[in-house]
Amino acid sequence: MTDTVLPLPAHPSRTYGYIRVSTRDQDEASQIEAMDKAGIHPADRYVDHGVSGSKTSRPAFDQMLADVESGKILPGDKIAVWKMDRLGRSSGHTISTMQALVNKGIHVKILTEGIDSSTAAGEAMISMLAIFAQMELAFIKERTRAGLAAAKAQGRTGGRARAMDSNQARIAQSEYDKGEKVADIAKSLKVSVPTVYRYLAIAKSR
Repeated sequence: MTDTVLPLPAHPSRTYGYIRVSTRDQDEASQIEAMDKAGIHPADRYVDHGVSGSKTSRPAFDQMLADVESGKILPGDKIAVWKMDRLGRSSGHTISTMQALVNKGIHVKILTEGIDSSTAAGEAMISMLAIFAQMELAFIKERTRAGLAAAKAQGRTGGRARAMDSNQARIAQSEYDKGEKVADIAKSLKVSVPTVYRYLAIAKSR
């Protein structure tokens, strides 16, 4: 008689939260409230206080990624943030971080944006954002090359062209602070979603 081998129980998924509050932020209470509403236990939250998104090293964020690598945070688990810009130093870094987590089987949820990579729509959105970020970078490089070539022909040197003017950047920041979705802001300003995230990240780091 052979023993019956029973399948191991499935790993119950767990949701972790990441909170980043810079020295100038006034949104810590909003982030905590969002985590509370999402049912994320305080012990499962990684919190960086007084750390700008532009900083290369963020202790709690680095620990969270280390826990992903070590297996403390497992495939099927979820990492939630209040807004997408909490995750990265720039729009490109944010999107690459999200993509890297998803590739490891870790779901990402943006509480105020309605993006959840555990759903088909959310996973598709993250993939699209990654593609848009790559396209935006390619467009910027192409515009820069064209601008430098034109400036050189006129005997001048030039720098990187802006994708949004200062007025558009102010509008984007104002609408974002009011809680408007980045996709809606981008549509109203007729720019790409990664462009809006890039300028929001620049404003946050100042």
